[in-house]
Amino acid sequence: MYKVILLLDFAEEYSKSLLKGISRYSSEFGPWSYCRMPLFYRETMGTKGIIDWANDWGAHGIIGQLYNEMESEFLDSGIPVIVQDFKERFRKIPNITGSYRETGKLGADYFLKKGYYHFAFYGFNNIVWSRERAEGYEKAINEAGYQVHYFEHVKARSTDVWFYKSNSLSNWLLNLPKPIALMACDDNQGGHITEACKQIGIRIPQDIAVLGVDNDVMLCELSDPPLSSISLDIEYGGYQTAQILAEMIKNKSQFNRDIIVPPLKVVTRSSTDIYASANGYVAKTLDFIHKNIDKSLQVDEVVKEVPMSRRSLEKLFLEITGKPIYKYISDLRIEKVAEKLAETDLTIFEIALDMGLPDSKNISRQFKQVMGCTPVEYRRQEMQKNRLEVFSEASDF
Repeated sequence: MYKVILLLDFAEEYSKSLLKGISRYSSEFGPWSYCRMPLFYRETMGTKGIIDWANDWGAHGIIGQLYNEMESEFLDSGIPVIVQDFKERFRKIPNITGSYRETGKLGADYFLKKGYYHFAFYGFNNIVWSRERAEGYEKAINEAGYQVHYFEHVKARSTDVWFYKSNSLSNWLLNLPKPIALMACDDNQGGHITEACKQIGIRIPQDIAVLGVDNDVMLCELSDPPLSSISLDIEYGGYQTAQILAEMIKNKSQFNRDIIVPPLKVVTRSSTDIYASANGYVAKTLDFIHKNIDKSLQVDEVVKEVPMSRRSLEKLFLEITGKPIYKYISDLRIEKVAEKLAETDLTIFEIALDMGLPDSKNISRQFKQVMGCTPVEYRRQEMQKNRLEVFSEASDF
């Protein structure tokens, strides 16, 4: 039975998801015995204290958040170690890391499809997962012919409440061109933005659409409005972490390979649930559509919300979005159905009821016309694609 020290932030959703994957592996190939070591031990015991404790307990391996300057001492200890790159990647110890640039690109592509031409990024320029997400985001935005506005911290990651009275952040947000699409480096920083916008009267998503990373459901739903976020396959990363640690213990080796946690998809909530438009009438139309898409929405209901003739509104809407109003509603409805298929176990009949639609057969037919497959086939493809993406990412390293 392997004895493993877990030196993680047990309050973070990321760590909890890692632990689920680690536990799943050990239940299949264990049993393993764990010592859950709180992070303050890292500060109070230091490298030598942790290593001495591990040797006294007879630990076979360590999974944890360690400082980069601890690397050489842990290498010399001979204990197999895997680290979470919460600041920078280690050079000679396997990292639990991510496809950070790919995550940034996913965020950029998501906003570009929504019609934005102003973009911003909020994060840290001295932490690898934030810096590389920004690089992937900017590269995709630049390739589309646009620029990115930055607000980056030069100090270490902060989770305090400084942002409530941050004049520099408030001024930056107020001076950004509107409407603008803003990607935050993670959900915690995304929450900073939504709170700061609320304090200074900036509308979300009408003025600033905000996207986070990690899909920490508690943080996302605590935000007002709820925060859209990029979900990551963290649990499978935890499974691979345990698998690689077992190989290292078995082979009595220190260096193996990095664990890559890939992005899966954007989970849309209210903070981005709109199509960008600087035209007031079209923006109001889009806002009404997005807020009522879960109902059996008709074009006549939309037209009543705007003080224009139906003909004039439909012409203007087509010019700006490239779609007639009825087609925009239909496509958005199918997009919402696809999200529910990927994220829930609901049947297409249950999804139709949930969205106030009386005819699930008609929705299935429309879904196949737009997506090229049935709802059942789509759900199966999404499940297979997620696993293939993880396998592909892992095999590259």
